[in-house]
Amino acid sequence: MKLITFDEGRVGRLELEEGVVIELDVPSTREYFERGGKVGETGERLRYEDVTLRAPIRPKKFFHTAGNFIDHHNELTAVDWSHPVHKGIVFFQNLDAIIGPDDDIVYPEGLTKELDYELELAIVIGKSGKFFGPDEAEDYIAGFTVFNDITARDIQRKEMESGVFSFSKGIDTFCPIGPWMVTKDEVPDMHNLPMELRVNGEVRQQGNTNKTRITWPHLVAYHSPQVYSAGDLITTGTISGVAAVQPNPFDFYLQPGDVVEAEIKGIGTLRNKVVSWEEAYGEPAPKRVDW
Repeated sequence: MKLITFDEGRVGRLELEEGVVIELDVPSTREYFERGGKVGETGERLRYEDVTLRAPIRPKKFFHTAGNFIDHHNELTAVDWSHPVHKGIVFFQNLDAIIGPDDDIVYPEGLTKELDYELELAIVIGKSGKFFGPDEAEDYIAGFTVFNDITARDIQRKEMESGVFSFSKGIDTFCPIGPWMVTKDEVPDMHNLPMELRVNGEVRQQGNTNKTRITWPHLVAYHSPQVYSAGDLITTGTISGVAAVQPNPFDFYLQPGDVVEAEIKGIGTLRNKVVSWEEAYGEPAPKRVDW
């Protein structure tokens, strides 16, 4: 099932081949999972082309992990971080930075000159739980969505002097997710999903979820002591090919006008355009407040 949030906070089941949205009688997708999926229909059916997709879920917690893909882990050695990115790292994403499909990524020119992309799979947690092992973890995985981890590399480089990174990834509009959530029953093998990110049609990242250092149930179990709520998201880290590791990163960093397509086969394609601050808000970007 493809579960969507559309228009002004309505929830639906998308029948993509038929081009139909069946509205569900629940106020949010998070509550859908809190109810264990036991929700009815409102009786309203809409044409898919007539609805506007929003971010598919507003989780209670957004667990952001890194360093799980082998190729990306290896290419990080080419970046002069002051601290290594160890396996098992996690931080919480800024929920107010979440945007949905076709929403604009606003380039805050006063903050950064090194805007990067990172295609990631996001796992949807289907029920609350804590302190469980890998053998139990698959029961907690309800589905998946696409996540593009937009990152200000110049800010991240400074953060990494303390061995952390959070501000660089939590800036307003830096958290696109979508276009919908696909329930686990529609994904035959979560460990064999081709992944590709394109900028203006040019392939920048390619990979597959079979190139990881850890299984997804193991990842979910590892972080379970932090306590999951139904509808939480946990990301899996990115694949190789980010701009920051290229010989000349400034040929690859995102610029206003760029259109980014983040695709995971069997899950969906998340599209977002990068716009300047002035295009978004009608005024020059605010200057950075430095420390």
